[in-house]
Amino acid sequence: MPIRVEIADDRARFDAFVSSSPLADALQSWEWGEVKRASGWRPLRLMALEAGEVAGTCSVLTARPARGFPPIAYAPRGPVLDLARPDVLAALLRGVREHARPAFAFTCDPPVEAGSEGARALAAAGLRRVDAGGFGGVQPSTVMVLDLSPPLEEIFGGFKSKWRYNVRLAERRGVEVREAARGDLGVFCDLLRETARRDGFLIRDRSYYQAIWDNLEPAGILRTFLAERGGRPIAGVMLFVMGDRAIYVYGASSNEERNSMPNHLLQWHAIRWAKERGLALYDFRGVSPVRDGKPADERLAGLGRFKEGFGARTVQYAGQLDLPLRPGWYALWRVAAPRAIALAKRLRRGAAGAGD
Repeated sequence: MPIRVEIADDRARFDAFVSSSPLADALQSWEWGEVKRASGWRPLRLMALEAGEVAGTCSVLTARPARGFPPIAYAPRGPVLDLARPDVLAALLRGVREHARPAFAFTCDPPVEAGSEGARALAAAGLRRVDAGGFGGVQPSTVMVLDLSPPLEEIFGGFKSKWRYNVRLAERRGVEVREAARGDLGVFCDLLRETARRDGFLIRDRSYYQAIWDNLEPAGILRTFLAERGGRPIAGVMLFVMGDRAIYVYGASSNEERNSMPNHLLQWHAIRWAKERGLALYDFRGVSPVRDGKPADERLAGLGRFKEGFGARTVQYAGQLDLPLRPGWYALWRVAAPRAIALAKRLRRGAAGAGD
């Protein structure tokens, strides 16, 4: 039976397939395409059909990466399919070539473990690993995940002793966690800005987080929790939920009350929330790739230690994968991109040092 690929026009059907896949990720949802549309990307949803049934999907975002370049096509955490079906993968890639014109390259970073059969299938289809530095790509290539299948008490017992102590300390000091409402988004953004100033990184404009909320929360993809002490918000987390996993995407905390350990209690609350809803994994998301037994980026070492303390294990994904569509432009981009990334990092460090 031939497989045809068409531009999807059915949000519910598209999301239902993504959610049912072991590769499910909120960044491949229909709604995430709408979030990125507000940032200047053009979303393109492709659906591979076999005998009328969905066999694979790919949410592709296109935009010009720099002045003078044609668009690049990017599928964050996609495509979504059974990677034991090379015919479906080939059909989706044909669909990209046909429908994402005039893009000069297709790039993706599916949640597929390095060295797995799935990674080999992607390589056999012509997708090639690119060393993108930092977290390993646009999306992190190294993540930490926590198995939610054991009983809650066993999960808690898997935390490092200091982490268990900190959770209990937060409770003793009167820290309480509640689910946030739309009206709390400004509070969360203020906490995030405070965190960014303290830790030296840049964040998006508030309108970006508003777009995330307005598109993802009504679809059940977004959950936000706030930690409070004495009725005053002191920390928060945002989770993306798709398929069988919850992904910790954003964390924020005040400079005050840090010794009350709200971040530890927030994570424990979010883990329990995910477990109680029958999810299989709690994904702490990115940490620095490890090279020669050490974090490749020492500035991210503390982040890794924090996540590891909750009993999470490290997973190395296949990373950023590229498929050149217009070889000349792609070769030029591979020369220009590292220079552009290095310049952006210098500008970010300078802006962070300036304080605002």
